[in-house]
Amino acid sequence: MPSLEAVHLTKRYGSFVALDDANFRFEGAGAIGYLGPNGAGKTTTLKLMTALGSPTFGRGLLNGVDVQTDAKRALWDVGSVIESPEPYPWQTGQKTLEMVAELRGMPRRDAARRIVELARALDLPPLDRKTGRLSKGQRQRIVIAAALLSDPSIIILDEPTSGLDPAERVAIRNILLELKKDRLILMSSHLLSEVTEVCDRAIFINHGKILLNDTVEAISKRAVDMEVDVEFASPMAAADLGPKIAELVRSIKSLSATKLRIDYGGGQEKRAEILRRCVAAGPVVSFASATLTLEEAYLQLMGSSNAGPNPLARD
Repeated sequence: MPSLEAVHLTKRYGSFVALDDANFRFEGAGAIGYLGPNGAGKTTTLKLMTALGSPTFGRGLLNGVDVQTDAKRALWDVGSVIESPEPYPWQTGQKTLEMVAELRGMPRRDAARRIVELARALDLPPLDRKTGRLSKGQRQRIVIAAALLSDPSIIILDEPTSGLDPAERVAIRNILLELKKDRLILMSSHLLSEVTEVCDRAIFINHGKILLNDTVEAISKRAVDMEVDVEFASPMAAADLGPKIAELVRSIKSLSATKLRIDYGGGQEKRAEILRRCVAAGPVVSFASATLTLEEAYLQLMGSSNAGPNPLARD
């Protein structure tokens, strides 16, 4: 069963902390999205997990093997694309993939079969073309094919669809959805829609610190549980409702003439009291948890990490 684990993984450059005591463990098939703004520590983490850098402190383990003490054994069953590697421009796509297969110790017959499979699945460009003549998106697909060539049980991808057009992103998404059925995937991404569609879990990181690690569904629900949408039968302004519930809520904003979104910070008793006061203020048509996307949860979390306590964190 594939597994990957970070144990107090830390990376410092002088006084600058690029990664601050990262801890996580995943086991079994599935996909984990690694989310954060530029400079958050995502690529640093993936480099340390694939022996492309040395931690200041802590360990990265792949299938239970420390990547720093035995990189060859740890990475033997791992495919990775970190940052933006480029194939040699003078080689054809075919030669590039055959070279990777040889480095991986794959039998020629198995490599040839696998190259054909990936060419079809990833809609690779003609493999007899030199990669220097291919577009950025086409070269990216060659690189991803190289990472998948040995059919690894763990796949680590840093912004796998960066530079790809929408059709190419769909192709990568579809193959990741298939791969995650029996492989473990860790992928960083700026595309929250991609994480929502592909990943089962998500890690949020900012300023080198992991802020949250949970299922995509639970992360969205945590944000939803903090806000409620209330709709009245007749127009109701936030300024009119505000004084009636001011001590219970953090903010009120108008979604329409009759609908308001109330941020109350969570809690069933507080929610029940808000409902009672809303009913007293005017006929209520509906009262339900706000519908938030993973993107909204992400924005809330990133904002809170830059300005005070985290509203998505649980005690």
